[in-house]
Amino acid sequence: MDDRTQIKTNPLQDLRTHLEKLDQLNLLRRVTIPINKDTELMPLVRWQFRGLKEEQRTGFLFENVTNARGESLKGGVAVGIYAGSSEIYSIGMGCKVSEIKDRWQKAQAKPTPPKLVEHGTVQEEVHMGATLLEHGGIEEFPIPISTPGFDIGPYTTASNWVTKDPESGWINVGNYRGQVKAADRMGMFISPRNHGWKHWDMCRKMGKPLEAALVIGGPPVLTHLSGSRIPYGVEEYAVAGSLIGEPLEVVKCKTIDLTVPAHAELVIEGRISTEFVEPEAPFGEYTGYMGGRVYNAVFEVTAITHRKNPIFTAILSQMPPSESSKLKKIGQDNAYLFYLKNQCGIADVVDVSCHEIAVDSFIVIQMKKCNLSMVWQALYAVAGRNTMVGKMVIAVDEDIDIHDPESVIWALSYRMQPRRDTMILDNRAVGLDPSGAPANQGGDVDNSHVQQVFGSALLINAMQPFDYPPVSLPRKEYMDRAREIWEQLQYPPLTPRKPWFGYELGDWSDRDREEAEWAVEGKYFLTGERAFKERKPANE
Repeated sequence: MDDRTQIKTNPLQDLRTHLEKLDQLNLLRRVTIPINKDTELMPLVRWQFRGLKEEQRTGFLFENVTNARGESLKGGVAVGIYAGSSEIYSIGMGCKVSEIKDRWQKAQAKPTPPKLVEHGTVQEEVHMGATLLEHGGIEEFPIPISTPGFDIGPYTTASNWVTKDPESGWINVGNYRGQVKAADRMGMFISPRNHGWKHWDMCRKMGKPLEAALVIGGPPVLTHLSGSRIPYGVEEYAVAGSLIGEPLEVVKCKTIDLTVPAHAELVIEGRISTEFVEPEAPFGEYTGYMGGRVYNAVFEVTAITHRKNPIFTAILSQMPPSESSKLKKIGQDNAYLFYLKNQCGIADVVDVSCHEIAVDSFIVIQMKKCNLSMVWQALYAVAGRNTMVGKMVIAVDEDIDIHDPESVIWALSYRMQPRRDTMILDNRAVGLDPSGAPANQGGDVDNSHVQQVFGSALLINAMQPFDYPPVSLPRKEYMDRAREIWEQLQYPPLTPRKPWFGYELGDWSDRDREEAEWAVEGKYFLTGERAFKERKPANE
């Protein structure tokens, strides 16, 4: 990082400034011993997601990288630096964790168009034409194997693929995996549920390839956005600008008609063939299972531009929770919240949570008390937005902590009845969900662009259907007093979980309230006297 060029712009546009900030906050582990990118790098990072609490997680910067052939590679590899934790994610946005939601909502409401600049540090070195492969092409960079023992090669994972609608000119940035196949060729996974595939299909019908740029190490907010599923027609560049408080600076590519972040670490320019597809994968996926071999897009490289001594960035995905699941969760939570409230006009929606362990499958909507039809409108709206998002969509009341699975299970267990409060929708995409169909048999290769099997979605109204008795916990004033005593005794710090005090839910009479008050005043014999007066024969 000693070669860092001074950037006279918002530091949130520069990955190296982000890494320096993480380092200052003790949120970056620098690894200086030799680490094999093909067998050791990702397993080392994996352990913090399988053996540490979230608050103990950090980003990693590997500064001495080798490969399976025993070669030392130039540049470092950064992993976990986008969303190793919520705190790391917030630093990339330049805000506190508590401010992420508000920042996301405001940025979507008022995007800021990018600013085209003449020069960018991402083009400090340029390889194209006769010099394209002078440093080994794609092989110049230390691209790690994510799932050693199962993946069939190195893949780009923090892959911000930039493409353009050939009719409207709208630019999209999507996160799709990229398989290294040759020094100047990659495979990439785009499916009909991705906006990039829409651009590819439009070009296919026009009989021309799709121009694309693979951005690695751009501003953190662009990686936050690339997997968030914001609507078609809304540019990630523009929302990114609003997230950082100024226009995102972009430069023109050298060989294709696209623009890319001016201060990214690395850009690989090229064209995606619309004439051919090739077998791609297996690759470890965010579902926690290996994604099978499929026919997928082919990306042919035309230019490589990068900063001096670029830092290659990767996202840890595969088995959740992971950096990938944290990125998708925060992005989708906020994208779906904005969608329901501002694009569907459902004002009673309070919050949305896509749970990390099943981020595309398990979605919970928190709502105010409202007309039953509004609850179902919200449930159907989530299911209708993307055919593979929302395998289980659940609506709950405001007193349920939608980010706490135990709180959601409590609502599912005691606030709904399956026959009355559920609906199953058929003809859904299954995506990478292996429960939809058996894995490929006998090494056959599927066509990822043709939907061959269909799944279903389960919608659940788990909101309180009528008046309920109070929550069976002490009233708030007694829990507050008990907490004061707890702290006086210097017991371990508390992290309250909803519900942490009792409250009424409609089914509670004046008599119930009076007798409960007598109890805490030591007058419970009065309740006994009242009960005695109301005796009646047992055989009545």
